[in-house]
Amino acid sequence: MSWYMLLVLLVGAERLAELVVARRNARWSLARGGRVFGQGHYLWMVVLHTGLLAGCLLETWLAGRPFVPALGWPMLALVVAAQALRWWCITTLGPQWNTQVIVVPGLPLVRRGPYRLRWLRHPNYVAVAVEGAALPLVHGAWATAGAFTVLNAALMVVRIRCENDALASSSPATPAGEAA
Repeated sequence: MSWYMLLVLLVGAERLAELVVARRNARWSLARGGRVFGQGHYLWMVVLHTGLLAGCLLETWLAGRPFVPALGWPMLALVVAAQALRWWCITTLGPQWNTQVIVVPGLPLVRRGPYRLRWLRHPNYVAVAVEGAALPLVHGAWATAGAFTVLNAALMVVRIRCENDALASSSPATPAGEAA
């Protein structure tokens, strides 16, 4: 097994860990009256992220993409940075983080950690975009990187609109992490 295949499998295992956390958090949110929004786009998000991992492996194998150190090492650093940002987001949001859009009415918006930056409302999606471009480019899978980037951008328009609408429909006046 090549080290790149191992990297892609590790990212896949990380995605499975996210799903375990998301299911636990969904139970927490739903038990507190949480509402699920945007279920229509969720399946497409799962398909896109699964396709990213498959595309990384298939393109490098079928097209014989070489590892180019000048590109591969910086992209690997971006993949690691994206994972760090993603888990910073997950731990900051705690039980409010989910792969689905689930909002518990009355809970304040989180304004700490990466969410304290008012100009960057969706830092987790920055992590997704960076990883989606960088992971394929670690081993020269430029077609997968390009396809994921374009499809993810279209999906994020829908997802962010859905999330913003859901949060606006149930957010109180005082954000979490700020004094009342």
